[in-house]
Amino acid sequence: MKRIGLLSDTHGYWDERYLKYFDPCDEIWHAGDIGSQEVADRLAAFRPLRAVYGNIDGQDMRLRFPEINRFQLEGADVLMKHIGGYPGKYDPSVRQILHTQPPQLFISGHSHILKVKYDPKLHLLHINPGAAGKYGFHKVRTLVRFSIADGNFSDLEVIELND
Repeated sequence: MKRIGLLSDTHGYWDERYLKYFDPCDEIWHAGDIGSQEVADRLAAFRPLRAVYGNIDGQDMRLRFPEINRFQLEGADVLMKHIGGYPGKYDPSVRQILHTQPPQLFISGHSHILKVKYDPKLHLLHINPGAAGKYGFHKVRTLVRFSIADGNFSDLEVIELND
């Protein structure tokens, strides 16, 4: 079993509470718009980091992280892309991949809207952790934690960072 800490859209903002809430996690995943090497470096120094670059990330981040990160972990097929949409309204840039080779877990960011939704047509779980940074229209910053074991997802928690 692996415990995952998931965040997105930090836009270069660092909050020490990321480490507090991700302390019980085995890995940290960032779904893009990281915003600075410093944020990526601090997360990566704390736990193994898997990430994708987002639309605001510069060339330095695009060289460090892929646009699409697809991997296997604990028996689960995971696909992460910053701009991905959600069940019923997937972004055209990822729609074909999702329909021809659907993962079990699809993670995206970009919208700053926390969403956890199962897609019964593609038999996949979609998670958008919302935004962990301060830039944007969102009123509450959010993080997500969950577990993966034997290809199943459990113990999902939403953490609100109220300032």
